[in-house]
Amino acid sequence: MEKLLNEQVISQIKQTFEQLKEPVQILFFGSQDNCEYCADTRQLLEEVAAIDEKLSLGIYDLQADADMAAKFNVDKAPAIVIAARDGDQVIDFGIQYSGIPAGHEFGTLINDILLVSGRDSGLSEEVRDFLKNLEKPLHLQVFVTPT
Repeated sequence: MEKLLNEQVISQIKQTFEQLKEPVQILFFGSQDNCEYCADTRQLLEEVAAIDEKLSLGIYDLQADADMAAKFNVDKAPAIVIAARDGDQVIDFGIQYSGIPAGHEFGTLINDILLVSGRDSGLSEEVRDFLKNLEKPLHLQVFVTPT
């Protein structure tokens, strides 16, 4: 099978991953049913996870592993969850991708891995204070389309 990431890109990611501090758990949710990008997304994540020992990849099927999908609020495939790992415990920070993170979204995926590894969002104190004062849950979604 031909690799998705060439040696130059892998080298750049390795250099970026020198900043990794704590372990990161990447969860991939695929499906056997009508999932055009599942195989490519899984391969991409396998190649990224192989770059550094602080990264682990769990592979799940949306239907067969419905309990795990529900635990991480995954309802479509392909889906990716970027979570923290502390020993055997997986800590969900709510970072999730639906679809393949290709193009500009690939850089965002790498950045999210770094953020989770650092266990810090990078938000300013002003924003953190604002968020602490929210009185009801906030569900934020960002949609990106390749156009």
